[in-house]
Order: sequence, then structure tokens, then C-alpha cells
Amino acid sequence: MNTDYLDPINSLNMPEMADMTFAMDFLLRAKEGVRNLSVALTEAASPDVRALLRNHLKQGIAMHQEISELMMRKKWFHPYELNEQYQLDQLSVKNTLMIGQMNLFPDDTSRKGMFDRTPDEHIEGHEA
Repeated sequence: MNTDYLDPINSLNMPEMADMTFAMDFLLRAKEGVRNLSVALTEAASPDVRALLRNHLKQGIAMHQEISELMMRKKWFHPYELNEQYQLDQLSVKNTLMIGQMNLFPDDTSRKGMFDRTPDEHIEGHEA
């Protein structure tokens, strides 16, 4: 395993993995929106509000479907091929563990001691 975060080999396929991650996050947010709108629809008392929420719910479902289809077309998501999805998830876990084991901050990043003066200390004759 390569734990050197500066090694360019670690950036291989990074744009594709980033796109896949952003798309998965977008899909989950769309799903969350559909769920929240469904709950809000059951709580709304006004017919106008219910109509508005129903319209947003339909748009949310359509957006979720569009994102899902894009991800399946790009082979980033395999909801009907569990073995493929499992392999993709295993690759994601492997990459996450590898990043977690890298020393991303090799030098001392402590800022303790940098702010030991008061803001007006540079003014001559002033006692802070």
C-alpha cells in the first residue's frame, strides 16, 4: 500500500472517483428531499400548501430517477447487480482506509504560541 500522499499515483482515476462521490451524495440528498416532502405533505392542512408540496414531490422523484439513471449509465451505481455494487463498495472502502492511513499532516500544524501578543501591542508607548 502506498501511503505517500504526494505520490502522483494516488491521483490516478481521482476525477472519476470524485464525480461518482458527488453524484452519490446528490442522489442521497434527492432521496432525503423526497422523504421530507412526503412527511410534510401528510402534515400540511392547507389545500394550497398540499398542492405545492405535491408538485415539489413529483419534481423530487423525477430528479432522483434522473440521477439514478445517470449513475447507472456511468456504471457508478448498480442497484440491480448486487455483485457489481459489492465490488464497487469494496473498492470505496479500500480507498477510504488507504487515505485514513496516510500521514496527511506530516509537519507540526499546531498554531499554539502564534497568537501570544495582543492586537495593540505594536503601538508605541501603549501598555497592553
